[in-house]
Amino acid sequence: MSGNELLLAERQSAIARKLQSEGRVIAAELAAEFGVSEDTVRRDLREMAAAGLCERVYGGALPLAPAGGTLSHRATQAPDRKHSLALAAVSEIVPGSTVFFDAGSTNLAIASALPIDMALTAATNAPAIASALLEKPGLNVVLIGGLLDRQVGGSLGAKAMRDMEALSPDLCILGACGIDLTSGVTTFGFEDAEFKRFAASRSRRVLVAATSEKFGTAAPHAVLPVSHCECLVVERDADPDMLVQYRDRGCRTVVAL
Repeated sequence: MSGNELLLAERQSAIARKLQSEGRVIAAELAAEFGVSEDTVRRDLREMAAAGLCERVYGGALPLAPAGGTLSHRATQAPDRKHSLALAAVSEIVPGSTVFFDAGSTNLAIASALPIDMALTAATNAPAIASALLEKPGLNVVLIGGLLDRQVGGSLGAKAMRDMEALSPDLCILGACGIDLTSGVTTFGFEDAEFKRFAASRSRRVLVAATSEKFGTAAPHAVLPVSHCECLVVERDADPDMLVQYRDRGCRTVVAL
């Protein structure tokens, strides 16, 4: 059956299967495969994106980044994997420095994994992370205020931006909903993306620690390109060829044990 004979639903189902198996689809390639125009394929991708089946990117589409619910809920998911990432990330933190912990369940694990005697100035916009940091007596803890976003688990908006403006962290540990070589670091919330970009811009270095399922996916709002991430902490099952491509873009990679 040619592409012109495929019903709309059948064509979009075929695109969804291809997206799942290959991790990315290119509009021009789909048009050639189905025997339809690129405009038709782009319309398919727009409809699929609107239905939450993919995320549109330049020239095609990516799988939608995994949505994990609230911060408290996400903290219960894959705790052992996040702890491994946290131990690797802690090795990147310089004692005596100033570190910003962005809201996120892996970042909560990093805060919890800090040595009890580490001296550090630690800032965060997430009350749950601040609570974990307060358990470390050697830390000076700065809580960034403002309206709390329940989904993000952190303060966002004008007040949070003003508080962040007073800081110049040595390291920003940035949360990410999706990470892709082309789309970069992405997140689901518009204001969350704005705050993350600003926090990264105030910091000398940016570190992202992420579980494997977030790679090759995208959320609706761009934060920053991977070339702006000085360090990427990944799980031990990360594809070595993929890591080479990240390093080629200037992003140092650390593999958790």
